[in-house]
Amino acid sequence: QVQLVESGGGLVQAGGSLRLSCTASARTFSFNAMGWYRQAPGKQRELVAAISSGGTITKFLESVKGRFTISRDNAKNTVYLQMNSLKPEDTAVYYCNVGERLAFSYGTWEYTPSDYWGQGTQVTVSS
Repeated sequence: QVQLVESGGGLVQAGGSLRLSCTASARTFSFNAMGWYRQAPGKQRELVAAISSGGTITKFLESVKGRFTISRDNAKNTVYLQMNSLKPEDTAVYYCNVGERLAFSYGTWEYTPSDYWGQGTQVTVSS
């Protein structure tokens, strides 16, 4: 029912930048929080960043704070992940996701993904 199309991945040298985009096909985009996950070979998929439906609340993986920025344009049904100062350890397949829940609990914002995922886009950072 909901299709997510990602773009912007590629190969970049350490210290470089990439901007990922994810466009949703359904109007429901504007009613949900959105998130970006990544999965490196042999590792579990981890949440990189999340943003509330209105864009006023954001959450980041500690290791990317100060380097990555998540934003959204609800008029375009699009969420972005701006990645600066990229490191080889950022190499992974990146997936956008429609959020099921974003709530403040146990002292932090907790993002719960839904079953709607993008196809994934490869980000490779060389040293």
